[in-house]
Amino acid sequence: MKPARRSEYLALMGLTEWVRRDQQPAEAPEPVTEVAPTAEPVAAIEDPLTEQTPVESPVVVPEPQPEAIPVAKVSEPAPPSVPERDPPAMDWDALRAQVARCTACALHETRTQTVFGVGQTQADLMLVGEGPGEQEDLRGEPFVGAAGQLLDRMLAAIGHSRQSTVYIANVVKCRPPGNRKPHAVEADACRGYLEAQIALVRPKLIVALGQVAATGLLGEDAPVGRLRRGSHVHGPSGTPVIVTYHPAYYLRQPLEKRKGWDDLKRIRARLAEPA
Repeated sequence: MKPARRSEYLALMGLTEWVRRDQQPAEAPEPVTEVAPTAEPVAAIEDPLTEQTPVESPVVVPEPQPEAIPVAKVSEPAPPSVPERDPPAMDWDALRAQVARCTACALHETRTQTVFGVGQTQADLMLVGEGPGEQEDLRGEPFVGAAGQLLDRMLAAIGHSRQSTVYIANVVKCRPPGNRKPHAVEADACRGYLEAQIALVRPKLIVALGQVAATGLLGEDAPVGRLRRGSHVHGPSGTPVIVTYHPAYYLRQPLEKRKGWDDLKRIRARLAEPA
């Protein structure tokens, strides 16, 4: 029986046909499917030698600005010029006339008259106060009110008077409004007149009556209580200076008169020293 026919009968009967290993037909090899390689995307590389077409930037049109309105420059007014003055005269009549017509500071606008000075024009003792008060402004003479009357009694206690041995002047020659203290600019305006008076009197000793007078003569802005304990000299003239309280201080503080008496004794002792 042919092998093909026999295999068919065995299959119908459910029997397995045994075939010798060396007689099995060779299996056909499975076909190999060649897979084409997937191409990787290649990034485009710019050629540095290839001229690139420039991309135009959008043109920005600036918004119109409001037109500036010119502002006129306002110049500040120049400070009032101080009129030039002749140097202080070095004789009494001419100096008094200069002071009488002085307008170097604002005090001239409210004065009744100038208060030049009083006493002996050649004196060993010169007293300097701060400025005229109401009564001095009316009469044209320094120290004529209550403080002046006390000053006369103090001078008499050491054997002196304005009529015979003393010359009296002030730092400023016009009354400050309301009897206030003179301002520095006002004292500066009168400084030349006071220096001329000192040069003409040629005193042996100057007494500063109060803090304003001490500052005007010495340039030291210090309390009288400290200045009265020191030894001072008026720079321009080289004249010794004693600082004491203004007589008006003793009218306000009667219990302090002891200090005034101590200063009077110092003044008397200094004047008694040989030149």
